[in-house]
Amino acid sequence: MATPSLARFGSPELKKAYPAPAPAGRSVGAIAVTEPDTGSDVARLRTKATRDGDDWVITGRKTYITNGTRADWLCLLVRTSDEGGYRGMSQVIVPTDTPGFSVAKKLDKLGNRSSDTAELVLDEVRVPVANTIGEIGRGFQQQMMQFVIERMFVAYSTVGSCDRALERTRAYIAEREVFGQPLATKQYVTFRLAELQAQVELLRSHNAAVCEGYMAGDDIIRGASVAKLTAGRLVREVADTCIQFYGGMGYMEETWTARFLRDTRLGSIGGGADEVMLRVLARLDGMPA
Repeated sequence: MATPSLARFGSPELKKAYPAPAPAGRSVGAIAVTEPDTGSDVARLRTKATRDGDDWVITGRKTYITNGTRADWLCLLVRTSDEGGYRGMSQVIVPTDTPGFSVAKKLDKLGNRSSDTAELVLDEVRVPVANTIGEIGRGFQQQMMQFVIERMFVAYSTVGSCDRALERTRAYIAEREVFGQPLATKQYVTFRLAELQAQVELLRSHNAAVCEGYMAGDDIIRGASVAKLTAGRLVREVADTCIQFYGGMGYMEETWTARFLRDTRLGSIGGGADEVMLRVLARLDGMPA
């Protein structure tokens, strides 16, 4: 989530210093966009960077930041001018060992507990202007491109998650007896699982087409928005159905279905809520914002 803008717009020095060590496990990055009072409304972003010679001096707060407690650096979206709305923002790399940076708290989430999420404070954090990714003032546009890749990650991972969940549930209904027969003998149960598997296959095909378009240099905003919206809703449906067919056992914390339901619920919220995806698609269809 934190490296696409660096890979596309970053200077050679920034690329060498920050994203390169990440795949080797030598550094952890975080994307820092959301603020306590903004949510999905990025235009209201208030964290401010004031230029002082060759440095940015940054003050503000960020929240719901994945990897926030252990990140070595942030890809920070910040206001670098007094222009309002979507103008005057920039993406700036902020090392977390810089004086003035602190983690206000680790957030207690419903699911995905193995992934830390935090609220961050920047109090007159000073970083070089050279840490700016790409062009000063183009941060919003660059961040929107970065979000597209994040949304596709959700769609790609959803296919694998749903495949595994449906596989495990098919195995379970073959063994679970109801009224003297395996649950798999009930036509509704098998048809429902087959229907969901078919929807997963459609998402898989769509994801592959979007990937091919991206590699060819096409604009994939529409395809990524469709994928993200579909994935978030489909995985919720799969999780709920798996719990239902497991019955009382599915409602127990000792069963994988409980964690699956909690973890996958984030798919319709993180990286752009379902309603944001619908707004993007409505605009692309020529309807008013």
